Formats: sequence, structure tokens, C-alpha cells
Amino acid sequence: MSIKAVKIGIILGSTRDGRNSPQVGEWVKSLADKQEDATFEIVDIVDFDLPFFGTTAMDDERIIKWNQTVGTYDGFIFIVQEYNHSITGALKNALDLAREPWNNKAAGIVSYGSVGGARAAEHLRGILGELAIADVRTHPALSVFTDFEDRFTFKPADLHIPVVETMLNEVISWSVALKTVRD
Repeated sequence: MSIKAVKIGIILGSTRDGRNSPQVGEWVKSLADKQEDATFEIVDIVDFDLPFFGTTAMDDERIIKWNQTVGTYDGFIFIVQEYNHSITGALKNALDLAREPWNNKAAGIVSYGSVGGARAAEHLRGILGELAIADVRTHPALSVFTDFEDRFTFKPADLHIPVVETMLNEVISWSVALKTVRD
């Protein structure tokens, strides 16, 4: 086994009760853990109890902890669910509460929703660009109608596995390359 070159955070983009993102995140992590050149960790934004951007000083200990956590990763996989043709307010807030820790890192997007979460993923791409995060092209898109039983129990079709694996390889490669920019 080779040395783990990069550390990738799998960001769960929802904080609501009954959310599906933990199931999707764990599935992605189970596939990611087969990679030999990176380590992967689930990062659940609900665990940080983040205040809304602009409602408290940026030296709030929750914001500091969030920035320090984001800063420890070389790349990210965003688990994105579509709400009203966009990402969740909680994810947008988490993105806004950090700036420099996101810069010059790579990201992949795994989305889900009625149209595979495609509109949320496209909206997220614009935000990632502003934060100097390079998002990879390959984008696994999961349907709440075919990849979830009764919209809440995650049962992904096997056809998604090679797409996720390709995305993981791209994120690892780009994370390694961008690490040289930050060093």
C-alpha cells in the first residue's frame, strides 16, 4: 500500500432532520476507502452548529473550528441535495463562513434530487469557482425516484459505482496537483 498522498473531506450538505445525506455520504466513503492514495473522512456540517453568516463575529469559536477543519483537507466531495433548484442554505452558509481554507483545492460533487440534483450541482459549481475550488467534471447524479426506496432509504443502482470511482480518481489527481500550488 502506498503512502496516503491527500486527505479528502466528504461534506454532508444538509442539516435537516430526516436528511438522506448521511446515507449517501457513507456509500461514497465505502467506495472511496478502496482508494490507496488518499484518505477520506465524513465532515457533517450539523456537528459544527454554525451561526448564520453575518450574525456573529468571525472570531466565534464555532467559525474558527470550522475553518480549521476545512483547512486540514486537500480536497472535498460535496454531497448535495437539491432544494428549490439550488443547494441548501446550510451548505451555502458553511461555504461562506470559510474563505482561504477552501482556496486552491479540488472538489467532486455527488448530487441527488428529482432530476438527480443537477440544478443544485450546477449552482454549487459557480460558488466553488468563486472560492477558488477546482471542481472535477465527472458528476454522479442520483434520483430520489430510482435510487431511494420511498424517497428515504438509499439503494443506489450499481450503474453509479463506476461514475463515483471515476470522480474519486479525478478528485485525488487534482488534489495532489493543487497541493503543490498551496505548498
